[in-house]
Amino acid sequence: MNRRDFLKAASVMSGAFLPLSSVFAITDGPTKSIGPEKSFDYAWLKGLARHLSQQDPSTSEDILPEQLQDMSWEDYQAISFKSDHALWADNEQSNLRAQLFHLGLYFKKPVRIYDIVEGQAQEIAYDPTMFDYGKSDIEGDALPENLGFAGFRIHHKSDWTRDVASFLGASYFRAVSKSMQYGMSARGLAIDSGMMKPEEFPNFTRFWLERPDDGQDMVTVYALLESPSVTGAYRFVITAGNGVVMDVDAALYPRKSIERLGIAPLTSMYMVGENDRQAGWDWRPEIHDSDGLSMHTGKDEWLWRPLANPPRLRFNAYQDKNPKGFGLIQRDRNFDHYQDDGVFYDQRPSVWIEPKSDWGAGAIQLVEIPTLDETFDNIVAFWNPEKPVEPGSELLYGYRIYWRERPPAETQLARCVATRTGIGGVVGQVREYFSWRFVIDFKGGPFPFNADQEVEVVPNIKNSAGRIEITSARPLHAIQGYRAMFDVVPPDEGTDHINLSLYLTLKGDDKPLTETWMYQWTPPPGDERELRNPGHL
Repeated sequence: MNRRDFLKAASVMSGAFLPLSSVFAITDGPTKSIGPEKSFDYAWLKGLARHLSQQDPSTSEDILPEQLQDMSWEDYQAISFKSDHALWADNEQSNLRAQLFHLGLYFKKPVRIYDIVEGQAQEIAYDPTMFDYGKSDIEGDALPENLGFAGFRIHHKSDWTRDVASFLGASYFRAVSKSMQYGMSARGLAIDSGMMKPEEFPNFTRFWLERPDDGQDMVTVYALLESPSVTGAYRFVITAGNGVVMDVDAALYPRKSIERLGIAPLTSMYMVGENDRQAGWDWRPEIHDSDGLSMHTGKDEWLWRPLANPPRLRFNAYQDKNPKGFGLIQRDRNFDHYQDDGVFYDQRPSVWIEPKSDWGAGAIQLVEIPTLDETFDNIVAFWNPEKPVEPGSELLYGYRIYWRERPPAETQLARCVATRTGIGGVVGQVREYFSWRFVIDFKGGPFPFNADQEVEVVPNIKNSAGRIEITSARPLHAIQGYRAMFDVVPPDEGTDHINLSLYLTLKGDDKPLTETWMYQWTPPPGDERELRNPGHL
């Protein structure tokens, strides 16, 4: 199964329906429970994950009831959860509520969901009275009581109609920023992403939702992760307010060696932007959930890597030790640059990962996959530990995820606010050979300089191949910043990637004025390098 198939099906892990008690117990709240109450805490969940890692993974297949197997998109969309059945809706003092997703369509992996009250957990039973089936032709009363759910979403009292976070499909989850707009997703774990073999998609198979305290904007969610290669215990402390912040603890128990483990993975979409218009046949000038990967290294360096929609899969690894943070960011928040009044890409949240402890040596890794449309998430970023992942070990990671318009940590240097590319050469002169121009705009930090300051700003450029020419750096008064420009001449007729980096300094001083811009350019094949010379020259 490839990534495109996965994003249609949302789950590839197989496993049978787990046996459940058929005896319902009516609770005081708006939901029914199934089976006995059991004591629960995170230590118990870690013990369960460790125990399961020592067992063979299930190889049986889920078989949904026939009426759920071949649902259309319209049928699935017709099913809605009744808000008066939401978890904690019986408590007028609660600032949060949870609604459950029905199984069907792409979401065929049954998930068991539990309600925790005062340290006691009890499973929530499937109950057709929770759902309005609309015109879907689904007969809820005919479905088994141990059906389970597909996932859940969290609502805040500021707007009971729109959710602020949701967990749905494999180990995917997402949240909103202050604009209440969804965008990119996060995952519990990535395994072998971007490799020349099938990627493995772990599943959250059980969730425990702890009843929030009265008047609090915080809820704790626990999750069990399972896949053929690993099991895991997760704790999410989710706070709604200025966007959403998730405090995450993860304990991982590998079943076998894993070649490429992705910690705190982020998944986004980039189709068209200022720097990459290869798929520019849409009427909108830009289409993306995120426009760059931002990295704050353990050495206190700030790196900015614009995203692209490459002609073929690209993989980059940025070595680091004890990173301070990284994230997929939507810096461009100008509606005019997108002109999308339907899904509002200018309002998509940026997502920032902040480690809570030292993560040791490893790399922030970026995978970019070609896409022809915006429905395919083609960008993945994650932390990959240097130490080999071996079976029988315990891996502990803690981090915070910020879903906001701007990340909580930003450089005090000037930031890259735009990257543009196009044909190189000198306007008005015949081009004798092919080159490609890069134009990078920086704003903030020390810019603008005082009018009475006599300064000369120069670009510090590095390239892995080819020749750099026609370099410049000059004030850009429209943004009160600086613009750097240069051309790259490929070394030959090939299409090998060329890695580039740039930051601005004062002449004679190596101290950076800007964060470091990084890029990977793939030259077109030699027979596609048109010089675009006008006939009158």
